[in-house]
This record gives sequence, structure tokens and C-alpha cells, in this order.
Amino acid sequence: MQRGILLFLCVLNTSTVSGCELFGRFDMPSLFKEGDIMIGGIFPILFKQILSTSTFDKEFDLRIYRWTQAMIFAIEEINNDPALLPNISLGYRILNSCASPTNALRAALTLASGAEEAKATSHCPPAISALIAESGSSQSIAVAGILGPFHMPIISYFSTCACLSDRTKYPTFFRTIPSDYFQAKALAALVKHFGWQWIGAIQSDNDYGRNGILAFKEEVEKFGVCVAFVASVLRTYTRDEFLEVVEIIKQSSVKVILAFSVDGDFYPLMQEIVNHNITGIQWISCVAWITSSRTSTPEMYRSFGGTVGFVMQKMAIPKLKPFLTSINPYTDPNAPFVRDFWEIMVGCTPVLPGVHAVTDDTKKRCTGNETLMNSEDDFFNVTQLRVTYNVYKAVYAIAHALHQLVFCQPVGAQTVNPCLNLTDIQPKEVSKILQRVNFTNQFGDEVFFDENGDPPASYDVINWQLINGKVQHVTLGHLSFAANGDYKLSIEDEKIVWRTGKTVPTSVCSNVCPVGTRKAQIQGKPICCFDCVPCADGTIANSTGAADCTPCPKEYWSNDRKDECIPRTIEFLKYHEPMGIALTLVSLLGASLSLATMVVFINYRETPVIKASNFELSSLLLFSLFLCFLCPLTFLGRPTVWTCMLRHTAFGVTFALCISCVLGKTIVVVTAFKATFPGNKIAGKFGHAQQRIIICSCTLIQIVICILWLTLNPPYSHMLFTYSNKMIVLECNTGSQAAFYAVLGYIGILAIICLILAFMARKLPDNFNEAKLITFSMLIFCAVWITFVPAYISSPGKFTVAVEIFAILSSAFGLLICIFGPKCYIIFLKPEKNTKKHTGDLSRVYPASRPMTAAIGSSTPRDPGKDKRKRMDAWITV
Repeated sequence: MQRGILLFLCVLNTSTVSGCELFGRFDMPSLFKEGDIMIGGIFPILFKQILSTSTFDKEFDLRIYRWTQAMIFAIEEINNDPALLPNISLGYRILNSCASPTNALRAALTLASGAEEAKATSHCPPAISALIAESGSSQSIAVAGILGPFHMPIISYFSTCACLSDRTKYPTFFRTIPSDYFQAKALAALVKHFGWQWIGAIQSDNDYGRNGILAFKEEVEKFGVCVAFVASVLRTYTRDEFLEVVEIIKQSSVKVILAFSVDGDFYPLMQEIVNHNITGIQWISCVAWITSSRTSTPEMYRSFGGTVGFVMQKMAIPKLKPFLTSINPYTDPNAPFVRDFWEIMVGCTPVLPGVHAVTDDTKKRCTGNETLMNSEDDFFNVTQLRVTYNVYKAVYAIAHALHQLVFCQPVGAQTVNPCLNLTDIQPKEVSKILQRVNFTNQFGDEVFFDENGDPPASYDVINWQLINGKVQHVTLGHLSFAANGDYKLSIEDEKIVWRTGKTVPTSVCSNVCPVGTRKAQIQGKPICCFDCVPCADGTIANSTGAADCTPCPKEYWSNDRKDECIPRTIEFLKYHEPMGIALTLVSLLGASLSLATMVVFINYRETPVIKASNFELSSLLLFSLFLCFLCPLTFLGRPTVWTCMLRHTAFGVTFALCISCVLGKTIVVVTAFKATFPGNKIAGKFGHAQQRIIICSCTLIQIVICILWLTLNPPYSHMLFTYSNKMIVLECNTGSQAAFYAVLGYIGILAIICLILAFMARKLPDNFNEAKLITFSMLIFCAVWITFVPAYISSPGKFTVAVEIFAILSSAFGLLICIFGPKCYIIFLKPEKNTKKHTGDLSRVYPASRPMTAAIGSSTPRDPGKDKRKRMDAWITV
């Protein structure tokens, strides 16, 4: 395609000695003035406005017409400046693009041909050396794409698409307006500043709109902002297509909408929004339409009042106003566009000599005395120029580049003769100089281009306000970018007029989650749409909008609102609680009964019942029971390292001592009664010394086990979190499970041995059968500790300790009552039975008496009755 276009341009520009030969003509009206060096311009002075599904109308745009006049004014100003391009005149050729990429391309080809104006002169005018174009990014892409291969320098005054910064595609494209790369960052910074999270977007259905919204979405998504919808508009759309966009806005829940569109594309939608009385939406504008006079009307203010957005920094060109007011159709009747301008500004149709006028009775005819000198129209307000100033800067940038190219030195240096013939000026050389141009103009504004052909990025924050019935663009802030891309935004928030009220509007898909809840993403919807889910137990969210709940530390738990971690209740069996008090009283009662029984035994130790019970073993057993009753006291209260070690070892040793004493009594009873048989000498071999050895040995084994336990892996205080979420059970961890079960198992072994021995002697005489009492006490002891195991395992928290204390007390009371209860009963309630007769009647032990042989070495037979009494007395005193 480029080869075809190149061939076309070569043919179009082919000339002979006699002059130019024109093979084709686009017949496009142009503003033209010949000079030594020509500068081209493309502006959408007329644009298409849709009237129906099949017809269009061309509308004259005053704002853009002022841009063209700014270009002409700047060229005239340069021609009158003796320091800039001295003795060299600049000429211009300005064409209309109708805001259409196709027409812009036609205009670019026309300017490149350089032959459209040959009919007005007798010679070929100079070819253009640079081009100022275009307002729309799509038009600029078309122009830069077609003229770029010919190294034509192009400076845009209003095309912001970031795609145009690609030097590989558009190596000779420059602009005096910042790239959308910075505008997207600026708009995202504005959205972040006001805290908007859920917004809609409307884009021009062209390169400018699509690339702008794409860059904007990439930026705002970094701040967690969601774009609810993206609708497209274009000036050539049908009314039904605009109504579809209106319906999208109505159905959406967004309260903030960004319109990234040029005013020509967006204006038809604005009209429909006003017609449908859509209000309550805060609009954000890009630089393309916020200051447009066509959109900034009281009629539009009904729906778009309070709009905020960015524009380039304003600048004043004081000398421009006289130039604008001097525009007059009578000066040059054939000048394009002037008649349309005059009809709008003056309100009448000028009658021009030699110009055919279309008869229209509805239009007023001018008298010829009309003037613009006293007009108050915004067209003549040159104090807040933005895009107009961009055009002005573009002309001066080209002029400075041409000056350096022609004179080989920058403006301001001593003027010498040109170092380059004007006929040798090539667009490629102008492009190279433009890349390096850097100057400060008469307004103190530094003009230069970066490596991408872009100017420094700086914006003003604009707000629509209605003042004295007129929409004013009030500057309320500023945003500037540093070289590294960082920005600084300052806005006078209190002075902003909001369309939705006096305060900053809110726009969210879902309300901010309150404390105690977290965001839960809704499947298939943007991240800004979520449900608020209460935090799970043990986690909190102490700030609004939390993405996740924070787990509480191990010793804490969440409160009911899930917004604060509170200390867990530490649970252990306390002395002062009802259960602790009851167990303490029962424990002290058992200890008191043990001491009381010991006192009774001491006072009645000479009685037959006490003698028959073996006073020494009984006293030691009572003392061990006393210690057993005191053991539960170590289980009460807050567990510590020392109490944990004491409670388990004290329990093991005291119960081992207790069962050892019972074992000793059982052996005494069994052996004593067995000794009543003739010839049995077991009783003589099982005296007090042997009893003490058995008790000490059995107890010592338990002591050794406990010492090993405490040395290798002792019990310790432990926090248990498994029973309840809101409390910590403070318990004693046994440390070594093997040692713990060894202590319990050893006590169980002793108890089983006692039970077996006592069971063997259960049929001894009823007068005083202590074996039966021991048997019954051991049955109770074993039953208690067998039932203790499942109860201990299934009891939660502090009840585990209570079950253990209950088992200790039950087994101790079982021993105390079963073994010593009958004796105390006889001593206090049946003293008549506390005699040798009742305690020593062993007649039923021997079913038949037999003669006893005489003692060894004696010839006299021994008295059997006397021997029997001696053996009984010996048993009683054992």
C-alpha cells in the first residue's frame, strides 16, 4: 500500500519545465497563504452530526475555528519577528478533516501533493515542510501512518493516544499535549483521591477512546477500583445505539462515570441523557470535552453539573483577541469558513459581492455595518486558552526548528547568513531538529519534546460550576508528573461543586464490610462486588473493609462482635468455687476421721479389738490414709510446676504406702490363722520385722519409680485448648505417660495381691474376720479405680481433676470405713464384745481337737487346751 501511495504522490507532484501538471484534485476548501516555507494544518472545523439513520449534517465548530486562527496568528507573529526566521516568510495551507480519519487522510495527501493551490498562482508553491495535525487520535494515526515513511514532521495539538508514542511506528510524530499514558494515571489518581470504587466508563469507539479506557483500567485496578461497564459512542452512531448506552446507565448501580471521548462523539449521548432526565451521577471528564463550549451549557448542567476532570494548563495570549475580532467576511469574500463563522457570531448572513448566496427567507441578511469589536462571546476570551495555546506552541516549535536548520544556530544568537538554501529543506531534517528543539517562549513556558515526541505532563483539575446562569470551568487543583512518573496532586476539595450533593459522592458495588466481617468474593462478578461474611470464631476484623479475618493469639479468643481479641477464661479447679469447696471439705473430713480413728486406737490400744488388729500396722495405715485424704488438696488451685510434680508423686507414694500396709495386714491375718494348725510355723517367721520390711520394700519401689519420673520427664503445667474455644484449661501434663501408668499400675498390682490374699482367708471365723473386711475394702478400691478410667477420659476440663479427686477420696473412704469402721463400732457401741472371749474364740477354726505331743526333750504329755490358748494369745499379740 505504501508503494501505491508513493507512486500516487510522485505522479501528483510531477512537474515539467513549463509548470505543474495536476492529475487529480480533491477539491477541499483550504485557508491558504504562500510563503518561503510552508506549514500545513488539518483541523476538524466542520464535523458530521447525525440527523437520522441515513442523513448527516455538517456543523461548524467555533472552538476549532479558533484553533485555526491561532495557527494563522502565530505564523503572522513569527513573520513580524526580526529575531525568528529573519527575512524568511512562513506560509500555511489549512484543510478541514470533518473529524473523520478518511477525510484527514485525504487532507494529508492533498497537503503532501502541494498542487491544490497551483491554480491560484503561476508557479508551484513550496511543498510543506511540517504539518500541524490532528485533533483526534484516530485521524492522527491515519495521517502519521501515511506520511511517516516520508519523514514528514507532524505535531498534534490534541491527539493523546499513548499508541502514538511508539517511535517505531510513528518516528516523526510530535505533540504539544501529554499522552494518555499520563492522563490515565491522572484520572486514576483522581478516582483514588475521592475514594471511588465502582465506576462506569464511556469511550469513543476509536483508537483514542479504546486505548484511553484500557490504560485507565490498568491504572485503577492497582487501587482495587472496578469498572462496572464500558459503553462506546461515536458521532456516526444511530440514535438507537445512543439509547442503548442510556439504558446501560439507567440499569447500572454506579454513581460515578468516566467519559473518555471527544466532544463530537459524546455530545449526542449528553443530549439523550438530558432528555431522559438522568441525574445523580458524578461525571469525570477527559481533556477532550470538559472545556468544550458546546457541552458546557446550562441545559447540559442539569445532568452534568459538577463534572470534574483534567485539562492542560491554561495560558493567555493577549494579542490574539484583536486578531480574532478583525475577522470579517468583507475583507476576503472567498475565504473559506468565514461566512459560517459570521452567521454564528453576528446572527445574519453577509451579502458578499461576487459570491452566490443561497436564498433562505429564514435567515436575516447583514447590513454590512456589523462588527465584532464589542462582542462578549467566549470565542474572544483569550485568557484561558488550552488547546488553542497548544496550536500556538506547535507553530513556534516548527519555527524554532526551521530557524536552527536554516541558520545552524538557535534563536537569539547573532544572526548570520543562512547556512542552508530554503529549497534544500527536507522534512526529514526538520524532524531531526524538532527532536532536539528546546526553548522558552515569551510567556515563560519551556517547549521541548522527550524521546517519544511528547511534552512534559501537567494538568489542571477543572470543575463545572453554574455562576450567574453560565457554566464556568473553575480550576480547583493541579497535578504534575515528575520525570520518573511520580505525580503530585493538589485539590481544594471544599470548593468543589458536587452534582450529587454537598459532599463527595460514594460509588460502590457493595458497601464496606463493617468490623467483625470480611469480604467474600461473589463468583462471576468484579472484585468490588462482594458479600460481608462474619469472621469465624477465634478470628477478628477490627477495621472496616477487611479482606481477611486475623486469627487471635493462642491465649485469646474473639468477642461476640468479632472485632476484638479478648483473653480466654483460664479454667482450673479453684478452692473458692462450689466444687472446690465441697472437695476440700470432704478431703479435710477424711483426714480428720483418720486422725480421730488414730486417737481412738491409741486410747484403746490395750483392748482386745485393737490388739487383734495389729496396732502398729493399723496406726501406719491410718497415717497413710491421712496423707491420702490430704492429696486432693494438691489437685486444687492453679497448677504450677511444683504442684504438678507434687500431686502425682504424693498420690503415688501415699497410696503405695497405704496399700502396702493393707497388704501387710492381709498377710498377718492369713498367716496368723494358718498358724493355728498344729505344726505350722509360718507365724513365727512373720514377725514385726518382716512386716516392716514388706511395707518399706513395697513403698520404696514406688518411690524409685517417682524419682525416675521426676528426673527423666516430670509433670508440668500445661494449657489445653481443645475442650472449649472461649477458655483455656490449665492442667498438669503427666510428662512421661509410661511413668504415670507405671505408678498407677504398681498401685493396682498391690491392690490385686491384697484382694487375692484376703479372698483366700474369707472363710475364717466370724467373731473377728478381718480378712473379709479387707476383701470388701479392696473390692471397693478396685471398683472405684476401674470406673475412674472411663470417667477420667470422658470428663472435660476441670472435671477431669474432680474425677481424679473423687476417686482418691472414694477409695480412701472405702479403706477407712471398711477396715476401721467395725472396730470403732465395737469399741463405742458394742463394748461387751471387746473381750478375749469374742475376739479369741477360734473353736470353729478347728473342727476336731487332737492330742498334742510333748515338747521335745519332755516325757510329760502337753495339755492340748493350754497349747491352744497360747497359740491364740500369740495370734492376738502379733
